[in-house]
Amino acid sequence: MSLPHEFSARELVGLRRNGELSASELVEFFLTRVDAHNPTLNALVTVTPEQALQQACEMDEGHRDPGVLWGLPFADKDLTNRAGVTTGAGSRVRSGKPAPLESDPMARAMDVAGGISLGKSAVCEFGLSSYTESLVFPPTRNPYSPDHGSGGSSGGAASAVAGRLLPFAPGSDGGGSIRIPAWACGLVGLKPSRGLIPGGTGFDSLAGLVVPGPLARTVGDAALLLDALRGSGITHRATGHAAAPATFSEALQGVSRRLRIGITTRHPWESFSGAGLHKDADQAYRAVASHLEGLGHDVVELHWEPRSGYPEAFTTIWESAAASLDLPQSERELLEPLTRYLVEAGERLGAHELARALRELSAWEEDTIGQFSSVDVVLTPGLATVPPRLGFYDAQDPEVNFRQQVEVTPYSSFVNVAGLPALALPVGLGAEGLPVGIQLVGQPGADATLLQLGAELEQVLGFTELPAPIW
Repeated sequence: MSLPHEFSARELVGLRRNGELSASELVEFFLTRVDAHNPTLNALVTVTPEQALQQACEMDEGHRDPGVLWGLPFADKDLTNRAGVTTGAGSRVRSGKPAPLESDPMARAMDVAGGISLGKSAVCEFGLSSYTESLVFPPTRNPYSPDHGSGGSSGGAASAVAGRLLPFAPGSDGGGSIRIPAWACGLVGLKPSRGLIPGGTGFDSLAGLVVPGPLARTVGDAALLLDALRGSGITHRATGHAAAPATFSEALQGVSRRLRIGITTRHPWESFSGAGLHKDADQAYRAVASHLEGLGHDVVELHWEPRSGYPEAFTTIWESAAASLDLPQSERELLEPLTRYLVEAGERLGAHELARALRELSAWEEDTIGQFSSVDVVLTPGLATVPPRLGFYDAQDPEVNFRQQVEVTPYSSFVNVAGLPALALPVGLGAEGLPVGIQLVGQPGADATLLQLGAELEQVLGFTELPAPIW
């Protein structure tokens, strides 16, 4: 029999259900993978073997419901509180802080679904950037090339899944923090519709940006993890949403319909950054458009004119979110230059500036959904460049750093503002042997449509047959 890390998450659930693998065997195997490869990848910042093995033993003895995940291992993102485990948030500010007494909703949802946490996955400081290179932990490396980064802020989760240290992992996405690591590490990453996940609707975050979602090797695995995160409660409040299925795993079994797909390389940062599209990204985007036509879909150019004012408004929200960390002066000395810059910039903002930014992004959401309404799905590139090398982002000049992030990731944040679902999908390997991906953006609430289309493309692209060298 193949080794557990060679199976998809859904296949592992099948093996567990058939009694061919115990929860303890599964957890022990992946802990061995972590021991062997985490020192190279730096994907997990905390490993909790004793707790994981105890939970697996309880499941094997019938004292814990296997749920839909049947004891599959995962790691909590190190911004998520889990009772008894330190939350580091990628910051020196959190060093030495006591472990939380209560778990966050996402950790509880994964427990109820039968997942077993092996620890915490690495993040950038407070999740505020698109790369995972903090000052409290060695930089998280890309399994396809250890000299390159894994993206962020869910970079540790992506590195762990791509390196087969975990079958899958939950992340969170406030401006691309699931999709950016997915593109960098050759994974499937879903940013769900605002309001889909009961424990992380997005409505409690500034401008409604941040939602949890899955990082996985296959579309089917992403659907399984999405079912676990959603649980039994459906609180879908996205404006004009489509009916959500009973389970997304079952939705993949349905017959897909012919879709009208708009394609575009436009993005709302064009006035801020004049950087072009890397040839690998452009080739992947055009190849997928051709495949979609070959699958029988109606592919058209989307004549999208992004509403002006976006860069200033989004930057205001980003700075305001950093200021809301509400850190005392004594702790600010421990912050990285970018984080400190954002905190201080946010504190200088007046209430009228924040209100203006919120109004602009609300209008931007309405305008964008309106312009996208003529199609079922929008295809865009993923990253605009190849995944950057470690150390690429300027560590001392925050303004240069911000511009660099925009130039690499101009296609991600607008989806958060619009509250739409978006699927990051791997396409192949570029000239440097690094993953290249694309983005599919759906109508409000049409997460199932994206997953169905992603599964169609997955069969054509066959990216899962291109393993990372770290294997």
